[in-house]
Formats: sequence, C-alpha cells, structure tokens
Amino acid sequence: MDIDSGKKQSVHALEATNFFLADVQTGLGPFLAAYLAGAGWEPGRVGMALTLAGIITVVLQAPAGAIVDQLRSKRLILVLASAVLALGAVLLSITAAPWAVYTSQALIGGAGPFLGPTLAAVTMGIVGVTFFDRQFGKNQSFNSAGNVACALLIAGVSHLFGNRAIFITAAVLTVPTVLAVRAIKSSDIDYDLARGGAKQVDGKEVPARASVMKTLVGDRTLLFFLACAFLFHFANAAMLPQLGEMLSHGARATAAPFMSACIIVTQVVIMCFAPAIGRFANLHGRKPLLMLGFGVLPIRAVLYTLTHNTESLIAIQLLDGVANAIFGVVSILVVADRTRATGRFNLVQGSLATAVGLGAALSTTFGGKLIQHFSYRISFLSLGAIAALAFLLLWTAIPETLPERHKPDSDPSSPAITQELPA
Repeated sequence: MDIDSGKKQSVHALEATNFFLADVQTGLGPFLAAYLAGAGWEPGRVGMALTLAGIITVVLQAPAGAIVDQLRSKRLILVLASAVLALGAVLLSITAAPWAVYTSQALIGGAGPFLGPTLAAVTMGIVGVTFFDRQFGKNQSFNSAGNVACALLIAGVSHLFGNRAIFITAAVLTVPTVLAVRAIKSSDIDYDLARGGAKQVDGKEVPARASVMKTLVGDRTLLFFLACAFLFHFANAAMLPQLGEMLSHGARATAAPFMSACIIVTQVVIMCFAPAIGRFANLHGRKPLLMLGFGVLPIRAVLYTLTHNTESLIAIQLLDGVANAIFGVVSILVVADRTRATGRFNLVQGSLATAVGLGAALSTTFGGKLIQHFSYRISFLSLGAIAALAFLLLWTAIPETLPERHKPDSDPSSPAITQELPA
C-alpha cells in the first residue's frame, strides 16, 4: 500500500515545511549561549536566560497540545508560531542587552510549544495511522537536513558579518517556511485523525475521545515514559551549550563555527537515520531503539571530560545524533501507541513536551551553577549520572508499546487500542 496519490502534494509540502522550519529554541540555543558568553555574560546568567524560554515552554506545552487538538486550522498555527519565532530572533540581532534577550526568550518559549504537536498532527491527519511511523521518520530527516543547511549558512554569515547576523538569518528562514505551509491543502488534513481520535468500527474510521484524566493519569506506562523523557533532557540539554561556553572563553572567534560543526554532525546523523528508525520501530518495536538512544548519553558526557581537542569533540557529537534521532522519532511513536483512539494525541504530545521542556530548562540552570561553583568537568559528569538514571528507569519500567507486540490485555494500564498499526 502507499499514501493516497491525491495527497502527494501536501506530503511534499509537509516535508518542505519540516526542512525550512528552523527550530529557533533549540537550534539557536547553543549559538545564543556562545554569543552571550562572548558578550561578557557569566555562565549562571546564561543559564538563567536559556531557562526563561524553557519555563514558558513548560507552562504552555500541555495547553498548546489541547489547542492543537481542538483547532481545525493547523496551517494557521504554524504560520503564527513561525512569525513569533522570527520576531524573537530579530530582537536578539539588535542587542545582547538583558531586556532584548529575555523578551526574545519569552517569545521563543511561547511559540515553540505549538510547532512540534502541530507538525505531528498534520502528519497524522494526512497519512493516517498506517503510514505515520514511516512519514514521521521522513519528516525528522527533512528537518535535520534543513538544520544542516541552516548551520552551514550560519557559519558563513557569522564569519562574514559577525554573530548578530546569525539571528537575522534565522528570521529570514521563516519566509520559505510560511510558503511551504501554505502549499499544504487544508482538505487533505483529516481533523479526527489529526488528534488521534479515529477508531475502526465495522471497517470504517469514526471519531473517538477519552477523558484527559484517563489518558494521562490512568496509563502507568505513559507516566513512566514522561519521567524518562524528563531525565533524558535534564541530562542532555545543557551539554552542547556548555561545550560552546567552554570553548568560547578561549577562542571567541571560532565559537560559532565550532557550534555549527557540532550541530551539523548531529543533524546529519538524524537526517541519514530517521527514516530507517521509523521503519525499524514499526517492524521490531520501540524499546530496543530507546535503549540504544538513552544508553549513549552517559557515554557522551564522560567523553567530553577526556579531551579538549576540537576534532575529537566534534566526533563525539555522533553520539548526540544517535540519541536525538531515536528520541525525536520514537518518543512520538510511543505517544501515538498509547493514545490510539483517544482523541488526545496532541494533548499527550504537549505533556511529553512539558516533560522535555522542564528537563531542558532545569538542565541549563543546573549545569550553569555546577560550572560556576565547581568546573565544567564536574558538570558533565553530573549530567552523565542523571543520564544513567534515565537509562535504568527506561529499562525497568517501560514495556514494548508497539500494538502488535504488546496487546492491551497484557497491560492493565493500557488504553483501549481498537486499530492496530500494520507492519
């Protein structure tokens, strides 16, 4: 079987949207850390600035998911969120003064929660359950290809025009994003499918909806997975920004090119492997991939403490690519598994993003304080210990969630799954 040929234009436009949509919050986070360190900000203040966007994101993630579930105009959400991100990037290009930095972080933190759930909802609404695994993996590949292109562009722009031009570049990239969004046909997005609310009755898909409390609180596996996601990002989020800060103190002129190289390595790995991850997860399950993704994170933290050689540090980013490729694809597939036929797909996506955002926000502050009072080495090792705890929780508490491998009657906490995902 293949995706309906009449929807091919919308699928290609969706892939283009993923390519052009620069994730300002995470893509510019490392650049912002290096930029502020070069402007004389102390590590603790840098951490607080990055944390502000994270706090706002945490507060808005679940409500944003609920809004995405309810609103029919998914394209409008993407356009408005992109415009707000562009405004935040422009502010950063004007000055590194606290008022501009904190205002931009508030804008970025407010817009970011709507992007991920909406893109996943549009994907589900266009291709349906059968092809979601495969298409979502492709989406991540296109997104990573766009981030590679953006990082290369930023490296050139910063070399020619200085670090402030980085943020102008990010703002300009929202123009092709909006054009790509508008090329998606609204009629191709099924509203009920887009919120995970369709189930099979007599061979036909009909709307379905479960209560918020039953979906979130009544599913033990989902609650444990949210805890794993929190710990994963608590350990992961601060590592690359800290690396940028550490190197910017010794060679400010090379900080932005180094960060570009690190981001490119990570995104190339995601770009190459994300489609295969989606296919593997559909055929062989989610947990083996998650174990691999979580397992490389403590190794990466330790390796950062063993060398300051630029080439070696860039090579270590291969592990970052593996971890982020797996988590970025498989975490959403787990959410789709646990919310099948509930009508709460995007709400739970928002809850996952809340756990991710809370972990990331606390990570930057935690890491910054450890650097301030101890050293970069102690900070990396502490983050690695948290990563090891996340791995142990995943190993012991999370079962396989792929419907064919893990039927609802074998797990009393599982939500009703009335439509299985074909291999």
